[in-house]
Amino acid sequence: MISRRTFMAAVGAVSAVPQFFSVLKAEVAAAKPISVGERQTRIAKLQRLMLDRKVGALLVEPGSTLDYFTGIRWHRSERTTAAIIPARGEAVVITPAFEEPSVRETLQIGGEVRAWNEADSPFERLVQALRDRGVHEGSVAVESTTRFFIVDGIRQLSPRYQFIAADSLVGACRLIKSPTELALMQLANNVTMAAMTKVHARVSLGMNSDEIAALMNEETAVLGGLPEFSLVLLNEASAYPHGSRQAQTVREGSIVLMDCGCSVQGYQSDISRTWVHGSATRHQRKVWETVKRGQELALETAKIGIPTGHLDDVVRAYYEREGWGRHYQLPGLPHRTGHGIGMDGHESAYLVHGDTTALQVGMCFSDEPGLYIPGEFGVRLEDCWYMSAAGPVTFTALADSIDRPMGVKITAKSNKEAVA
Repeated sequence: MISRRTFMAAVGAVSAVPQFFSVLKAEVAAAKPISVGERQTRIAKLQRLMLDRKVGALLVEPGSTLDYFTGIRWHRSERTTAAIIPARGEAVVITPAFEEPSVRETLQIGGEVRAWNEADSPFERLVQALRDRGVHEGSVAVESTTRFFIVDGIRQLSPRYQFIAADSLVGACRLIKSPTELALMQLANNVTMAAMTKVHARVSLGMNSDEIAALMNEETAVLGGLPEFSLVLLNEASAYPHGSRQAQTVREGSIVLMDCGCSVQGYQSDISRTWVHGSATRHQRKVWETVKRGQELALETAKIGIPTGHLDDVVRAYYEREGWGRHYQLPGLPHRTGHGIGMDGHESAYLVHGDTTALQVGMCFSDEPGLYIPGEFGVRLEDCWYMSAAGPVTFTALADSIDRPMGVKITAKSNKEAVA
């Protein structure tokens, strides 16, 4: 794989090494999904945890957790597809009969796929699966995102089950990323950074947010990443973390804030960059530099065993000393400093006040302590990182300056890319 240092050097001199993008595209195309062996190791860990906590089984709907344990990538609909992963024995997947071949196609582990026809009850199949795996009563774990009608359907057929939250069980498995997961996340971050660098060079006067976002999606897809989101905030809209419905276009002196991510084999990136189209004012530069220092402080604070919420406290204290709003007040930082990331763009743990999760090797987060001034503009810089025994390691290099957000300089007149 392209090393982080080589990647950043290439992105910083993109016009000089166009072959770099071909190499990156080939690496993404060659990326292999999580192996059967790794998925089986995950299930074995989950089953040990369930036995320790006297939980009979995990009920899981389609989504990232089903993919994480079984490899099944499926969608949710009014027709129930769900898996029972018992504390002992193989998994059982329940799905509509006409979907069974498609669901079975992505199942990467041992286990059964049991179909139900349109006139049948999927809940009867789920209850029978529990009983066949020796779970006749007691605790069944479900994630907080599991829909009520599925839990209620089982409960009406068999009131002997007690449904408990599965988030701590699942989190204990998903919180720590393996080397294979980190490698896929590195590829996803490489794609987003490279695509964003190419788009940054193409932004011009008169473009609107949708046009820039479309370019980002296009460049991401060309490199082989699956576009997940491309948020582009211009001018006053950048003062609101997720934007405004008011149409905005690029003009001289515009703030351009891009927050984009893609996935590679199910693992995500999340990168934000902010710059000015043309010449930045002293005020814009000061806010940008404050945000950059906030990013650095979060990383400098990260140590093994430190509560993740403490990183947010340190950044927020610095912002308050600089005169920004206390706690989560505007103008200031109204959102958390960062979030966990992996197969979901946002997952636990969080860099937010009160989160007591201790930093451990293998945890992955975003680092995005923006600043927002309603009616004026906002600045967000975001890079993802993972915790190593030696400290935090970013997947991408932090932005250099408001003039070099991608490691390249924007000239005030043409706004074209130039290698500095």
